[in-house]
Parts: sequence; C-alpha cells; structure tokens
Amino acid sequence: MHHRLRSVWRLRSVWEEPRPPHAPARVWRDWALLAVFAPAVVVEGLFRPDLPWRVGCVVVALALLPTLLWRRTRPLVTVAVGFGVATVVPFVLGGDPCHMFTMTYLLLLVYALHRWGSGREAAIGSVIVAAKLVLAGLAGTISGGEVVAGFAVLFGVSALGAAVRYRASARQREFDRVKLLERERIARDLHDTVAHHVSAMAIRAQAGIAASATQPAAAVEALRVIEAEASRALAEMRAMVRVLRRDQPAELAPSPQVADIERLAGRFRAGPAVDVTVSGDLGDLPPSVGSALYRLAQESVTNARRHARHATRIEVSVAADDSSVRLRVSDDGDSGAVRPASAPGYGLIGMVERADLLGGTFEAGPNPDRGWTVTAVLPRAGVAA
Repeated sequence: MHHRLRSVWRLRSVWEEPRPPHAPARVWRDWALLAVFAPAVVVEGLFRPDLPWRVGCVVVALALLPTLLWRRTRPLVTVAVGFGVATVVPFVLGGDPCHMFTMTYLLLLVYALHRWGSGREAAIGSVIVAAKLVLAGLAGTISGGEVVAGFAVLFGVSALGAAVRYRASARQREFDRVKLLERERIARDLHDTVAHHVSAMAIRAQAGIAASATQPAAAVEALRVIEAEASRALAEMRAMVRVLRRDQPAELAPSPQVADIERLAGRFRAGPAVDVTVSGDLGDLPPSVGSALYRLAQESVTNARRHARHATRIEVSVAADDSSVRLRVSDDGDSGAVRPASAPGYGLIGMVERADLLGGTFEAGPNPDRGWTVTAVLPRAGVAA
C-alpha cells in the first residue's frame, strides 16, 4: 500500500511539474534551422523518384517547418500540429506518401516538449506522438519493426530533452544556493564591520557627553574618534557596494586575518580595557580561517562593550595546536545583564554560521561567577563539515 501511494505521488509530481523558467522565444539558431531545412525539403522532393505525390509532400513538409519557431514557447501545440498533420494526411490521401527524410525535424519538437514543456504537456504530447506511430502501424504504412524502431528513437530524444532539462534545473538550483550563501556572507560582513564602527561611535559619544561639562577637550577628542570611525564605516560600505555593482571595480583591501586581532586591544579609549593574547603557530592558517577568527573576535568584543554592564576588562585569547585554533573572548561584567544570546540577533547568528561553515563549533554563555564568555574552535584546514 505504501509503495502504491509513493508511486501515485511521483506520477502526480511529474504531472504537476511546471515549465522551466526563462524559456527563450526565438534565437538565431531557429532561423538557421529554417534556412537549412527549407531548401533540403525542396531538394529531396525534386530528386527522389520513389516519392509519390511529390508536390503534396513538399507542401506539407514546408507548411509544418515554421512550428520550429514556437517549439519552446508552445511545445504541446507544435507537437499536436506537427504529428497531428502527419497522422491525418495519409488517411486523406489514401496512403502515406510523405516518407521524407527531411521531416525528421519533427524530432526537434519532441525534444523541446520534454525540455521546455510542463509535466502535463509532456505527458499529453507523448500520447499524441505514440498514437501517431501506433496508427501508422495499424494502417500498414510502416512495418512492426519500424514501429519499434520509431519508439526507440522517440524515447531517446525524449530522454535527452529531459536530461538537459534536469541538468539545467540542477545548475540553476546550485546558482541560487551560491547566491544565497553570498548574500549571507555579505550580511555577516556588513554587520561585523559597519556595526563594529557604529558601536565604537556610540561608546565615544556617550563618553563625550559625560565629559563635555567638565572636560571640553575630552569631548572634542571623542568627536575626532567618532569622525574617524564614521570614515572607516563609509569606506567599508563603499567597498561592499562596489562588490555588488558589477560595473565597477571592487578595489577591496585584503580581508583581516589573525594578526589583526591584536589591533582590537587599542581600538577603544573608553569603556573596558581589551587584552589580546595570541599563542601557537598561526602562520599557515588558510585565509578563510584567519578572516573568520578576526570577525568572531571583533563581533564578540563589540557585543561585550555594548552589553557587559560594569565590565572593566575584556580578555581575548587565540591558541593554536596541530589540528585546530581556539578563540576565547571573556569579560567581567554583570552576568545578569541582558546579552545577545538571550535574544539572538544577526550578530550571534552570523558567528554561529561562520563557525559552522568551516566545520567548527561556537558557544556563548555566562560565566559561573561574573561575566560572559564566547568560545569558538575552528579546524586549521578550514574544511567545512
């Protein structure tokens, strides 16, 4: 019973399959086919002495030739017209006078039916084509061996059209998957870079407001830092826009690597201090792993400075061994304060995705006493699991 239901479901899915998107209406090859087949039909009609009712055969072959122009946009209609006329003509003329070699162009209609038609159109069109062969065999215009050979040829052409169709569909799905991954990567980079600079501006603005009444010079210094961070944010946003616009060169700076993590220690002059410790051999890390470690550290430090209340220190440590690299970011703020892990946002999601894409692990949570710790472990090879 289960096998029968599964077979019914498969048949129904084939029947309801839509047409492939973006079917081209006409291309130069269509006109080239007409330019080749039209003279060939005339030449065959002139030089085949065994062809009865020669004028009628040539007229029918030339009349059906324009169906090639609509074989992609109207595959079922062209098959019905082409094979329908080829089926009716013998009965009208009292025989089958149109055994013309050049009329093999009708096989292109069968190919297009399975390449560009919907599942319903392919099924109905296949019935029309099979009926033409069966009626020709019953009428005696072709032998039984020719009927079998005809079915074999039509099956091969149909299989070729279906194979090209599903190959194109698989390539489109892969293309869509790559586009989705690229959008996710850009979203992560946008959040990790621009949000980092905006957080720095917010912190410096708070410090400048607090010091403006008693220390005007400190407020001016905060404005200078805000201006510098805003310039960096704009530069990075323009770089990302250039990547998205194909008509402009990217001109991107190299992606930050593990060595750049040490710069996080001196980036802020207000708020908790940031200490960075790097140990182990990090010289041969793949760029993907190095960039991911920097982005994870950058986002973790930004989150700690933004959410760690009453924190005085943020410790960043990177340790490498023969098989993996371990990143740990910890602060001494209030554990009870609201943190991103309690309500995951794009930053936490991006960090989880970065670690997962490289086959690593990511954890974030409160410490037993005070503070918050983020831990990420990435394989040195950078091979996604």
